[in-house]
Amino acid sequence: MLEMIKKAGWVLWPLWVLSVFALGVTFERIWFWLNFLSREQSILRRVLDAASRNWQAAKDIAFQTRGQPIGRYLSAPLMLPQPDPEVFRLALETAADDELSSMRRGHRLLEGIITMAPLLGLLGTVLGLIRALGSISISDLGTASTVDVNLGIGEALISTAAGLIVAIVSFVFYRIFQALWYNQVRIFRKAGNELELLYRQHLLRGEDSESFDAEEVETEKAVKPETNELLNTDTEEAVNGDTEEPVNTDMQEISNADTEEPVNTDTQEISNADTEEPVN
Repeated sequence: MLEMIKKAGWVLWPLWVLSVFALGVTFERIWFWLNFLSREQSILRRVLDAASRNWQAAKDIAFQTRGQPIGRYLSAPLMLPQPDPEVFRLALETAADDELSSMRRGHRLLEGIITMAPLLGLLGTVLGLIRALGSISISDLGTASTVDVNLGIGEALISTAAGLIVAIVSFVFYRIFQALWYNQVRIFRKAGNELELLYRQHLLRGEDSESFDAEEVETEKAVKPETNELLNTDTEEAVNGDTEEPVNTDMQEISNADTEEPVNTDTQEISNADTEEPVN
């Protein structure tokens, strides 16, 4: 193997470095996607279910799951202090851009490796052919030296094969990661729309309760004056009925009984007694 690498030339060393980078990015992305996809749906369902019942509980769950991209995405608008729907949507879009960009980490490197590896392999093959064909002349055709040239051409093609292997493997995993990323774009868009809808419903419920409370306050304010007027009128009637009428009637009866009737009867009897008896 080492002998083959030596015969293929220096081009295999850059290809070896590119293959190391490709493997590093591939394993890192595989670990990321396995860890992320195993928790994403659970976090998403918990936050949306809590938001449909208790908005504060949804905030707490989203804050506790900020270690995951979906948790950071959902918590970005939830942490804002009572935003209006437009600000809520802008927060969702900004968080989605940040998280989706971070999910593509390493993709640019894979794209570069996919492009460069075949070109480096082709370069190694061309250089090998130049060396092999440059060592023979027309007079050597059909001799044993041409066999060595054929071996040199075969060895020169090793770099092309190595470059194609690195590029093909990198391309396969790159397309897998791209498919996962596009799927996340769809999931993030759907989750954002559902969360925004729940937030608008939450605002409507809050406005309805506030308007209901305001109507109750206005009703109480309107009822209180009428109640006070009724209480005042009832109090005045009770006071007038308890004080004025009994006093007037009792005083009139007492005055009539004490003054008018005794005086009239006594004076009449005395006058009759004094006048009628002497005359007889």
